[in-house]
Amino acid sequence: MKKIVYIAACLFLTITMQAQDRTQPKPGPAPTINIKKPESFTLKNGLKVLIVENHKLPRVSYTLTLDNTPYAEGNKKGVSEILSAMIGNGTTSISKDAFNEEIDFLGANINFWSEGASANGLSRYSKRVLELMADGALNPIFVQEEFDKEVTKAVEGLKADEKSVTSIARRVENALTYGKNHYNGEYVTEETLKNITLEDVKLNYNTYFVPGNAYLVIVGDVNVKQTKKEVERLFGKWKKATAPSLSYNDPVDVQYSQINFIDVPNAVQSEVAVVNLSQLKMTDKDYFAAILANQILGGGGEGRLFLNLREKHGWTYGSYSNLGSGKYINKFRSGAAVRNAVTDSAVVEIFNELKRIRTELVSDEELRNAKAKYVGNFVMQIEKPATIARYALNKETQGLPDDFYENYIKNINAVTAEDIRNAAQKYFLADNSRVVIVGKAGDVLPSLEAMSKKEKLPILYFDKFGNKTDKPVVKKKIPAGVTAQSVIKKYLDAIGGEKAAKEVKTAVVIATATVQGMNMEITNKYSENKFSSDVKAMGNPYMKTVLNNGKGNITIQGQKRELSGPQLESTKESAMLFPELSLLNNKEITLTGIENINDEDAYGIKKGSITYFYNTNTGFKVAQTVETEQAGQKISQTTYFQDYKEVKGLKFPYKTIANIGIEIELTTSEVKINEGVTDKDFE
Repeated sequence: MKKIVYIAACLFLTITMQAQDRTQPKPGPAPTINIKKPESFTLKNGLKVLIVENHKLPRVSYTLTLDNTPYAEGNKKGVSEILSAMIGNGTTSISKDAFNEEIDFLGANINFWSEGASANGLSRYSKRVLELMADGALNPIFVQEEFDKEVTKAVEGLKADEKSVTSIARRVENALTYGKNHYNGEYVTEETLKNITLEDVKLNYNTYFVPGNAYLVIVGDVNVKQTKKEVERLFGKWKKATAPSLSYNDPVDVQYSQINFIDVPNAVQSEVAVVNLSQLKMTDKDYFAAILANQILGGGGEGRLFLNLREKHGWTYGSYSNLGSGKYINKFRSGAAVRNAVTDSAVVEIFNELKRIRTELVSDEELRNAKAKYVGNFVMQIEKPATIARYALNKETQGLPDDFYENYIKNINAVTAEDIRNAAQKYFLADNSRVVIVGKAGDVLPSLEAMSKKEKLPILYFDKFGNKTDKPVVKKKIPAGVTAQSVIKKYLDAIGGEKAAKEVKTAVVIATATVQGMNMEITNKYSENKFSSDVKAMGNPYMKTVLNNGKGNITIQGQKRELSGPQLESTKESAMLFPELSLLNNKEITLTGIENINDEDAYGIKKGSITYFYNTNTGFKVAQTVETEQAGQKISQTTYFQDYKEVKGLKFPYKTIANIGIEIELTTSEVKINEGVTDKDFE
């Protein structure tokens, strides 16, 4: 039952990678840009309103933005997230259910969060849609019951992310880059959530949800005069106030480039990010050179990072960079998720690309293509009313000159190769970069340490929350007398004994899961040299796999084909309810060592491409890793086993968690021993 997840779940994870070389058309003359300015006015309470009238479609959209200075929440981090979840759940004049029902009746969409609100719908209902948005934003109700529900959901979300390598990587990356006391570096924990009270949510709303720095952008099929009257009626009574303007000391980059390593034993690949701080603003003279430099380096599938790490070496599905800009401090980031075995090489190649763009002039073709992409996107977007509104808001919030967008194409085309190199030297700090690597120490550290000495990149170690820690112990000493056979024997004893396992002639295991929003039920049946897996999706037959005396087939939505090669071998492995019975006297298995599995020690036993892990204390099998090859890349897929329960004297894991690029959790609902299986199940 260890692999009940693979056959079903892999069907829901299809990765299509295509790299196409397309010749760029020759650019024509730069078009003349004439951006229509929105109608604007300001209410007495400070709310500024921007209206873009457009009658091409009978629709209207409203966006309320609170342009407050960012702030840290400290030991109550998460209060703004809880506020975002609670606001819009009814108002002082209408219940939550009635509010949502009316929105559905109007065919509208209305959303609220701690820093604003948005709504859109048909223009024939524009008045009522705006009324509902204004009512939800300005007259919310906050009740204890809803508060408790949202905190519980937030805590559950954190628990779901505990083993997510991507979530850990983003959290630690920001904590190390900005500092844990900075608004960009602090993170939500179960403790900070439990520090929050309903009064904290109300205080946050009353302090920050105010009109002093607020903008209401209206786009679509509206009449300016009538809309102005409605806005004044609905928002004019919003109490005048301005949110606190807090200031923070800017964080600083590291004095020398270094590796910050975080050990996550369940990582099937490494998350690599090379990071430095960015003070780039849209008003800077080198803004256009900087964004073009980033485009050439890692802005997409044509970027140097992608062409190097993905196309040339096949180490990752994609490698990109991003250069943050705005009024407040941001960061430049380049990176990729790579196979464990090439983590060190990926770091070297990212630095090679950083150093190359900082020291060499980009080619005419690269510069021409980057310009064409930005100009093309700009010309396409400029026709949309929403774009006009967004540009107008940017002018207000970013302090842009009035002709910023009129001169956009001219400024893009004026960038030279020398400008690109200068911008790269200023914003891509190859000598002061923090290399944040989240991966499995046992697979990554030996080669990473060798590379760090050669490249003079010292390694510092941190835990999953950005705290300094000791170097993880990669290989623990195996106690005297422990062998692969003794580990297998201990496992069989732990689940009920070798004799009891051998007495199982047939078995039925039924499990359920949700995969990408789809409810699945998987029924696996086992018999000697026979196996079947019947998968239902949303209650309907979806797939059936059958193995009978060495031959197998799979039927997907009525289409049947024979199994062969690696897929047949994998299915044969699935046909064994207790593979340990065949491993017990197998001389080809090896004891690989002791590894950390879910923060506990486990013995690793390897057979071919599969490694099984058994808890050193309980003896239970807690995980297995299968090495496979996809798109020319070797990858590892890990499945975890938890929550053992007894059925007729034998213990089975009732929770199975598989990581195949996405995490899938299966819950066993029923196990039948020596009943419920017939020969027809394997036809």
